[in-house]
Amino acid sequence: MPGNLTLAQLRKAVGNGEIDTVIAAQVDMQGRLMGKRFQAEHFIDSAVTETHSCNYLLATDMEMETVEGYAASSWAAGYGDYTMIPDLATLRRIPWLEGTALVLCDVVDHHSHEDVPHSPRAILKKQIARLEERGMTAKVATELEFFLFRQSYEEVEASGYRGIDPISPYNEDYHIFQTTKEEDVMRAIRTGLHGAGIPVEGTKGEAECGQEEINISHAGPLECADNHAIAKNGCKEIAWSRNRALTFMAKWDTDMAGSSSHIHQSLWSKDGKTPLFHDPEGEYGMSETMRHYLAGLLTHASEITYFLAPYVNSYKRFAKDTFAPTKAVWALDNRTAGYRVCGDGTTSVRIECRVGGADLNPYLALSASLAAGLDGIEREMELEPEFTGNAYTAENIREIPTTLRAAMDALNGSTMLREAFGGEVVDHYVRAAEWEQEEYDRHVTDWDLKRGFERA
Repeated sequence: MPGNLTLAQLRKAVGNGEIDTVIAAQVDMQGRLMGKRFQAEHFIDSAVTETHSCNYLLATDMEMETVEGYAASSWAAGYGDYTMIPDLATLRRIPWLEGTALVLCDVVDHHSHEDVPHSPRAILKKQIARLEERGMTAKVATELEFFLFRQSYEEVEASGYRGIDPISPYNEDYHIFQTTKEEDVMRAIRTGLHGAGIPVEGTKGEAECGQEEINISHAGPLECADNHAIAKNGCKEIAWSRNRALTFMAKWDTDMAGSSSHIHQSLWSKDGKTPLFHDPEGEYGMSETMRHYLAGLLTHASEITYFLAPYVNSYKRFAKDTFAPTKAVWALDNRTAGYRVCGDGTTSVRIECRVGGADLNPYLALSASLAAGLDGIEREMELEPEFTGNAYTAENIREIPTTLRAAMDALNGSTMLREAFGGEVVDHYVRAAEWEQEEYDRHVTDWDLKRGFERA
């Protein structure tokens, strides 16, 4: 079971006073948890079936602005309700919040009770259904990197986001002594998430000052995305409870490396027992199915980039010699390429997409990847030759879009994604990208002010 609490167990825990609060949350366009806290008795008596939320929650930006230009919700339409249906398979205790359980919800139309097509969970469930129709399932994992700071969120905000100190003064990649000094937070994250039913493998220092990585075991796409979303929220809450701040921004500092969310992906038989990516006779143990899938990822690499890099800031991570890729090519165990083949020669052979930043929405990123790979399989796309060498310095090879504008244009023009997601869903997220770019374009940045105040 993805969660760790049955409804019967919840009733018992509420009855004996162990749990008094149930969080019912949906996932918004940014991948955040949005919802309500219920008195546990009321949740069991009523909200366990359904509750409601304003439909603007799937049409806002990071600042919760009511953005104009969405067909699905607007002031003209009155910003009515969606219905939230708790998915009881996700019900779990939240150990770091006293007396609290959490359940994730699907979002459905208030009148028809059909899935809201642009809701992240619905988009992913649609791609999973496409796999199942073809007798396949996927195993995926999303790595998560973030920076941990000495200050609390409140102190960071009060400082105007200036003078923020990473918790480590030096690169702590694989560094045991430095990460020992951070264990009050990182141990609480590992044990807290484990206690919430999220299968954490471990944590490590990453390749920058104060940068961390957390690894969660692979799972089916929906369970993986659920784990990712809960883990991000949990990391923030646990850090906050210890007077620390952390960030999942793709690039928080000009002079430091960015934070990624690499996506490992492979296809299996519907029962999950037969690896469809593995052929012992194939090059590197890759089957024809895997080669077609990877060809689909590469063919549609620009079209799916928005779902891997959804903000203006996301594109500042794509920098030479920082372990963030700049070229959408494939290679064997080569971290300069955007797509890396791992586990060659074994039944665990898989594709690691290295394009995504820690700021991605896991439901959307996994949906876009599965859709691109499926298109490669259905069209039996031929895989281009393997790249060898340093992709950062290579010329005349496929590049990752360097700006949100370029990625937005590729998304808007994607016939593949319009067929896989629905045209109205693509239009919805194109509008989200447009708004992000419009807001950035109209704001004066610290860089503008420092560069031009005296010298312009």
